Amino acid sequence: MIENRRSVLKGLLAAAALPLSLSTPHALAAAPEIRIGWQKGSTLSIVKARGKLEERLKAEGVKVTWTEFPAGPQMLEGLNVGSIDIGVVGETPPVFAQAAGADLVYVGNEPPAPRAEKVLVPKDSPIRTLADLKGKRVVLNKGSNVHYLLVKALESVNLKYSDVEVAFLPPADARAAFERGSVDAWVIWDPFGAAAEGQLDARIVADGSGIVNNYNFYIASRPFVQKHPQVLASALESINETGQWVGKNQKEAAAIVAPQIGLPVEIAEVSVSRYGYGVQPLTEDVIRHQQQMADTLAELKLIPKKLDVASVVWRPAR
Repeated sequence: MIENRRSVLKGLLAAAALPLSLSTPHALAAAPEIRIGWQKGSTLSIVKARGKLEERLKAEGVKVTWTEFPAGPQMLEGLNVGSIDIGVVGETPPVFAQAAGADLVYVGNEPPAPRAEKVLVPKDSPIRTLADLKGKRVVLNKGSNVHYLLVKALESVNLKYSDVEVAFLPPADARAAFERGSVDAWVIWDPFGAAAEGQLDARIVADGSGIVNNYNFYIASRPFVQKHPQVLASALESINETGQWVGKNQKEAAAIVAPQIGLPVEIAEVSVSRYGYGVQPLTEDVIRHQQQMADTLAELKLIPKKLDVASVVWRPAR
């Protein structure tokens, strides 16, 4: 599997020299810089810490700059306004961003990680099952991967999204509300979920297993993809190499992540163990999954219109 993924990415690197079939090809231009958005605890946070990407792209005459974001929706807002060229986010933010008119492109995904997001309640909460959420106040980060988890989790027990009261807060504020008892449940991803489990004795009602896939997607701006496909492909290959390293060296990776997120290494290791690592091109199955999500969010009127996900997937000419 690893060798196949590497060979596919090398194929992308070779194919990137050709015009893109994404839309009308632009003239290729030298990229003096690639601007990357990252979140603490993500694969890209480890890529940043190890410095291998900078080494590789420096040899190709490309500078790497980094901008931190608290979550995927904010990262894609940064991409939309031209602050960054690429970042990695959960499966829901690109759907919301595409619906809002962002000029984005899916350029790769990590393996599914359903255990890395979950519905948490305080340890003494009477909520024991997803069905018990009916009528309760639930907090989450709007437009993030856990937004869709809540939709599908409720659906799995024949509840509607409207059957709960949803409050929107970013992770740090959501944790504070959870600790105060201002909300009944918190839908969150790791490392924030693992931290709440380890530090607050929060209890998992359900994670994404059997409910959602929870892919992480590498999203780039369309202008950057069109102008600098070789730089993009080279960056993805380097990121994939670090991802494979993380998969084989999770304790070492946790030691990198822990100080970033201010958590003990033991908690960081739990978080790292729940994710999948390595970058792969989107398959038809993954595209179909994203399309189903987009259709569901449109039906619930959480996004204003139907989308064509396949139209914003990077397909280098071969």
